[in-house]
Amino acid sequence: MPLEIVTIPCLSDNYAFLAHDAASGQTALVDAPEPGPILEALDARAWTLSHVLLTHHHWDHVDGLAGILEKHPAKVIGAAADAYRLPPLDQQVSEGDVFEIGSEPVQVMDVSGHTVGHIAFYMPQSHAVFTADSLMALGCGRLFEGTPAQMWESLSKLAALPDETIVYSGHEYTQSNAKFAITVDPDNPALKQRIADIESARAAGTPTVPSSLALEKATNPFLRAENPEIQAHLSMENAPAADVFAEIRARKDRF
Repeated sequence: MPLEIVTIPCLSDNYAFLAHDAASGQTALVDAPEPGPILEALDARAWTLSHVLLTHHHWDHVDGLAGILEKHPAKVIGAAADAYRLPPLDQQVSEGDVFEIGSEPVQVMDVSGHTVGHIAFYMPQSHAVFTADSLMALGCGRLFEGTPAQMWESLSKLAALPDETIVYSGHEYTQSNAKFAITVDPDNPALKQRIADIESARAAGTPTVPSSLALEKATNPFLRAENPEIQAHLSMENAPAADVFAEIRARKDRF
């Protein structure tokens, strides 16, 4: 039985997520931007929080934690590599570790790049991966701490998950990411269709997160550094994919 996953808009453009196991009653929160919307979502469903999963240390992913734990004293899980700058952790995890929410195994992936020590949580039975600011809808996180090679390795790891995986990322940046994506992949019909869909969704006030991994692989330029058309557009035919990715990321930083 897959987990029931709820997307919660927070702050101006963040997302948090609840993942609920009906059989056990356990409920995990992924990231804690602010308490209010998260507590409201729990109350509306009469769910009790059992776990909080933190992806990385940035304030807009952790600052709501104290206010949430006051009402729901849950087990806090985060990266061992990031423990020195995360809120106090009850469980420290690293690449390859597995724990459970109800009967759902949760696999920990090191996706360093945006920060060093950033992790993602993959739930294979629910076909869900929580990527925060690593792989994002039509984008990837700015490289505040890691190198382009690190981020390309992280994105390649995520891209190797099954195509039906749903990507739960941390921000509503998709419309602005689309404006950049079309500049490096201008002849991609799937991207053109996605841009139209994004504009319709945002006009209706609908989130563009989550998205499918298959859609990201077809349209997200940061996953497509090996694509010959993108390489040709950048005059980087047959260049190493990590170098092409670095050029795409540098262009986005200047965009």
